[in-house]
Amino acid sequence: MKNSPSELQTTLKELSDRLVFLQKPIRILNAIKWDDHIKEDFLNHKGKKLPAVTKDYYANLPLNFEARDLRDNLIGLEHQIHKKLGQFNPIGMIMTRMCQEYRTTIDMLVHRGQHQFTELSQELYGSVSDVFYVNGPSLKDLADNLSLTLKQLGQSWAGDKDDKRYTSKEAVQILSHRLGRYFTDPHEKITVKSDDGIVADAAAGAEVLKLRKDALFSERDLKILEVHEGWVHVGTTLNGKNQPYCTFLSKGTPSTTLFQEGLAILIEMFSFVSSPQRIQRLIDRIHAVHMAENGANFIEVFHFYLGKDPDMENAYRHTVRIFRGSLPNLGPFTKDIVYSKGFVLIFNYIRLAIAEGKLDQIPLLFLGKVHLEDLRVYANLIEEGTIVAPKYLPVYFKDIAALSSWMAYSLFLSTLSLEPLFHDYRSIL
Repeated sequence: MKNSPSELQTTLKELSDRLVFLQKPIRILNAIKWDDHIKEDFLNHKGKKLPAVTKDYYANLPLNFEARDLRDNLIGLEHQIHKKLGQFNPIGMIMTRMCQEYRTTIDMLVHRGQHQFTELSQELYGSVSDVFYVNGPSLKDLADNLSLTLKQLGQSWAGDKDDKRYTSKEAVQILSHRLGRYFTDPHEKITVKSDDGIVADAAAGAEVLKLRKDALFSERDLKILEVHEGWVHVGTTLNGKNQPYCTFLSKGTPSTTLFQEGLAILIEMFSFVSSPQRIQRLIDRIHAVHMAENGANFIEVFHFYLGKDPDMENAYRHTVRIFRGSLPNLGPFTKDIVYSKGFVLIFNYIRLAIAEGKLDQIPLLFLGKVHLEDLRVYANLIEEGTIVAPKYLPVYFKDIAALSSWMAYSLFLSTLSLEPLFHDYRSIL
């Protein structure tokens, strides 16, 4: 027989539901998107004229909320959290931080088309110049290093799996079938559909996966979408919604995007579905953001992408991701750096958790939209039933013994220097 919730759990549920409700109208990508007529005008001018986006453009693109009222309501919720849970309750501290981050997000959206937009974006998502530890390499260093490695690979890796032979309609059918095998609960039906209103090839919502209507997909693309958008983004949303009290785990703040995307890239790696082209696309985003952070305008970044792919429409689509929310000559929206940065942070977390013998914390990466620094709190709350274990968990994280053995070798391999190894192996390569 199920125990009745404690007074604390009832209070947590009440406050958590309130947080979920308040954040609902904050839709970042909808608030910063550029309309198709901007793309058409830019391409009609052969990419020689900056896109016609001004501060007034955003003024005519209304937000789904009244900024002052929503900020006041979030401050009010913070006061309620402190009043009902105390200042140092671990879950209360997590929810308070989320309230504060949502307020920063509101401020970023209020400052669309202004200098503060990029500054607040960097506060929420980070910057290319961020380092991984004190005096350590930066994200830009990672991108430069990977670029050299990928250059050596060339195109020798490409095969049948990379042929773009599936239409959006065909991809919808295939992914619907595959995700139906993973998400087996009939009450949690995942919908896959075509959509002509997204910039990326795909975007995942709560229980919906959208595919760009005019995109073509390869078998590799479909497998990446299955594990990245499906297993991770949709899976963690559902795991968060299944939380009995901490329902806020179904909704992510911008800082949790870092760990969501990093986890999704990790699953791509574990599934052996990624490719040098895929990684190149991710590090190109780092280089593009770096350019914009250092003053490059839309046309300059557009030509960077044209150097990668002469298709002007593709180059525009990649470039607009960097400048949406800002102006074509002002500064970047830095969200696109989180994929590689998040991967490094998640991978190192798993390695160190194994080194410390804290294996029970690793599956908690899939509890919902989590922040790494909160996993210890969640681990402590599972036994008492305030937090429940993730319902949907990729196979690699179900068998922690197998994962641990692989990562144990990784701990040693990371200590080896490639330069002397290359000297010794040169005669057999």
